[in-house]
This record gives sequence, C-alpha cells and structure tokens, in this order.
Amino acid sequence: MTPKKEVYLVIGGSGFVGRHIVEHLLARGDVVSVFDIVQRHHDVDFYSGDITDESRLLEVFTKTGTTCIIHTASPPHGAKDPSIYYKVNVDGCKAVISAAQAAGVQKLVYTSSAGVVFDGGDVVNLDERAPFPEKSFDAYNDSKAQGEKLILEANGKGGLLTVALRPAGIFGEGDRQMMVGLYQAYQRGQTHFQVGDNNNLFDYTYVGNLARAHLIAADKLSSPPFTSSSQETLTTDSLKAALHLDRALQPINATVPPKRIPTCEARPLGPYVTLPPDGAAIEAAFNAPRDPHTPAHPILRSRFDQFSDNAIELADNSPLQVAGQAFFITNGEPVYFWDFMRVVWLALDPPSSKSPSGVSERAQRHPWVIPRSFGMVLGFLAECWASLIGKEAGFTRYRVGYSCATRYHNIEKARRVLGYEPEVGLEEGVRRMVEWFKKENNLP
Repeated sequence: MTPKKEVYLVIGGSGFVGRHIVEHLLARGDVVSVFDIVQRHHDVDFYSGDITDESRLLEVFTKTGTTCIIHTASPPHGAKDPSIYYKVNVDGCKAVISAAQAAGVQKLVYTSSAGVVFDGGDVVNLDERAPFPEKSFDAYNDSKAQGEKLILEANGKGGLLTVALRPAGIFGEGDRQMMVGLYQAYQRGQTHFQVGDNNNLFDYTYVGNLARAHLIAADKLSSPPFTSSSQETLTTDSLKAALHLDRALQPINATVPPKRIPTCEARPLGPYVTLPPDGAAIEAAFNAPRDPHTPAHPILRSRFDQFSDNAIELADNSPLQVAGQAFFITNGEPVYFWDFMRVVWLALDPPSSKSPSGVSERAQRHPWVIPRSFGMVLGFLAECWASLIGKEAGFTRYRVGYSCATRYHNIEKARRVLGYEPEVGLEEGVRRMVEWFKKENNLP
C-alpha cells in the first residue's frame, strides 16, 4: 500500500527562513502551501491571516488537508514594542497548537532559537540539556523560550507530534536583517571598529542548512525512534548499527571542511585577537597533524555529552526519539565574532579596490579596538542621548554585550538523532549571500 503523501503548510512561508523551506519542499516535489500576512511569491497556494486567529488557522488547516505544519513565523529581532514578540511567539503558538489538534494535523515543526538558553553570559559548546535561564537576555529570546515550551508540551496530545529546532545566527540569500546591518556599517566606513578583544567564538547557520534540517525533522517525526533491536543496554555499536541499517542517509556533497572542535586548550586564533599568554601553544595544538585513526568529531564532545560512551552505558534502554525534543542547528563551525563580519565586508569590496595581488586595502587595515567596559559606557550614553532626542540608539549596551559574548553550541544530538549534517560551509554561505545581495542592489 502506497503511504499517504504529506501535505505541508509553512507558517511564515513568505519570510527569510520560511521561503527557503518552501523552495526545498518544492524541489523534492512535495505539496506545500503558505500561511502569512504578506504574499511575496506566487508559486504556491497562499493563505493570509493573523497567527493568533485560531478560527482562521483551523479553516486553512482543514481546507488544505494539512498533515505537517512548519511554523517559522516570528517578528524580527529589534522591535520597538516587545509585546509583539509575546503576541506572535506565545499567543500564536497557542493558537497554532489548538487549531492543529482540532484539524487532526499529525506533525508540527517549530523554528525556535538558540537564544532560548542565552542570558548574556558565555555559552560554550552547550547541548540541549541546559535549562532555560531564570532571566532571559531579552524579550525576544524569552518569548521564543515560552513558545518552544508550549510546542514541546503539546507533543503526543490530540494526535500531534512536535519538534523544535534552535538555529543560531542565520544568514544567507534573502537575509534582510543581518546582511543589511553589515552593509550599512560598510557604507558608513565603520568596518575598522571592533568592540571587545574578538576572542569570543560564535555560531552561525547557513539558511539552506537550516531549511534542510526542518525537512529532516518533519520526515523523522513519524519514524520509530532509534533503539536496539533487543532489550540490552543501548551501546555505541548498536547505535551505529541502527544509524546504518535503519536510517540509511543520502550522501552529502558538503562544502564544510573537516573541522576540529575548538577547546580552551586547542583553538584557532583570529587575526585580530588579543592573545592569551599561552596563545602560541593553543593555536599550535589546534593546527597539529591529526592521527588518521582519531575521528574528526570525537565521541566525548564535552563533559555533558549525552552521547559519550559513559553516558550511553549508564542510561536506561530508552530510544533516541525526535518527537518532543529540541535540537540545536548550526553550521558546526564556530568562528570569532568579528572575523565573520570582516569576511562579509571583504566580500563586499569591488574588484577595483583590490591590489594586483588580490588583497583588499580593507584587509590590511588594523582595527580600532574598543574595550568591552568602555563600550558599555558609550552604549549607555548613546541610549540616553537617543532617549532625549526621541530616536532609536544605534549603539547600545545590548549590542556590546551580544558582540562580546561567546556563543556556540553542541549539535551532536542533531547529527545522531536527526541525521543532520551541514552541507554548505560558512565561506561558501557568505559567498552566496553577498553575491545575492550585490545582484539585488545592483552593486559591483
């Protein structure tokens, strides 16, 4: 008997992430519709409406015969009125869940955020077992955390299976937030300013990798969870056997080069990093030739790694499931915060600005470094001045704290349970994004 074909509805399908998901679904021949407030594309059926309007959602779910919802809708970060975050990310999730259960929808994939675990402090190779902070960094991340909690608590209720994906630093073609901000700094000649010592590793996620992760999560939601065939304790060998025999994955043509996982003892140091006393030894350890018998991604990624041999041996014989779970989704290539910005700025340079050797004048200019503490003072003064003149501050304490924090995550759970692996590396992703932006804005 031929299995029933999935019918997808992408909420927020006119947006940055949502559009990429729609394109991925269309490319593999799936039936897909879009629910959003604005129609920007005309190659799929479109339904307009307010995400908090449960009756409208139920009407659309029923009319389309939706079996799988991919919910990407969210206000952009930086809204003047934070109440919009709670309306869309909390009240909207409540309405979507209720309407989906009433309509008999089987699957719900939610685009959450890695920021749900961010409180302003450093995030170092964090995995999914970390709890939500007592106080979120801002209203946006707090609302996303509340929305994710609602989505996962709905799993298994009313016939609905749910999963949440947590991307970090999304970039790529169609990005009208990060890319626009970087271009504005480029136009204003502000690319030589640097706040902090640039010794903070940061996670980014190419939008195409994220779109593919949504499709994988949707496909795996209804699959039986990974487990061994008998009742013995789940081991590394039986897990590998399950991955190869039960979940044969398609080959990946990845542009992500083999990477070592950066640690405090061995990590790359960027060109404009304030070197620690043992900086030379740290970088030498990272660049040392690797034993060919040592895996590129070691089994023990951190002392909290739920997939280490010790953790598996101690765990009960419980399946590794997708439904009801959250997964960090990144490129798995943490880089220094300002290095990523500079790669984008250098890519924006027209060929005419480069020397015969191909080196841009921008690459040869040493940045002016503003210490974090001084940056906080400047941010406070800028906020006060903006308040007095009734305008929004461009330089804030929030942005100083954000650009100086270490934020990278452990994606081993997504790799092993979902079968996710980033296909497009940071360098290739930046090239695609800048190429799209130049074409979109008629730049040389």
